[in-house]
Amino acid sequence: MQNQTADVTWNASGVPVSERFDDPYFSLENGLEETRHVFLKGNGLPERFRDGFHIAELGFGTGLSFLTVAQAWQKAGVPGQLTFTSFEAFPMTAEEMALALRPFNALGALREILSDQWHVDGGSFRIAPGISLNIVLGDARETLAPWQGAADAWFLDGFSPAKNPELWSDELMQEVARHTAPGGTFATYTAAGAVRRALDAAGFDVQRTTGFGRKRHMTVGILRP
Repeated sequence: MQNQTADVTWNASGVPVSERFDDPYFSLENGLEETRHVFLKGNGLPERFRDGFHIAELGFGTGLSFLTVAQAWQKAGVPGQLTFTSFEAFPMTAEEMALALRPFNALGALREILSDQWHVDGGSFRIAPGISLNIVLGDARETLAPWQGAADAWFLDGFSPAKNPELWSDELMQEVARHTAPGGTFATYTAAGAVRRALDAAGFDVQRTTGFGRKRHMTVGILRP
């Protein structure tokens, strides 16, 4: 399968929108705070950080979730290594990524470090001392199964299940569970019933909790022993 890049447009507020999925890449209100609420707090981070901690993600997008957790890792001052692996079918170009991240001044130099290194062919990136980023290109329904890793925390960050159902299928959620370390967790902005049922069937204890901003609910969970 030949790699494809993202089809990005920009709305009147300057938020990048996927033309392919007709969905914004992050919250129209405050993308950074949403990311911290959903993916950090939802996975009990930074409290769970330790040397060797591994986060995996479905949908790299603009890189906002990765940069948010990289900054949190640096602020926590945890010695050792953080690994972040993201599965992405339609990567942005470096130019698109830099433009998308421009509003997030709070992320500091991490934005430029990522966009300067970025290329749409995926691979491994050393973003900062102790922080490794691995991008696995292609359809996650094909690329996750052969992956040899196991995540301590999952960021389920695909576009809306109504618009991107392929990234939320029962079979893919089974693979997410199979690639989760004992006691591992997930968090996602969606509270769709089909997604919660799929994750429960895959082996997670699933909980609907308070979402960010105007979004009433989101979903978190922990792998059952």
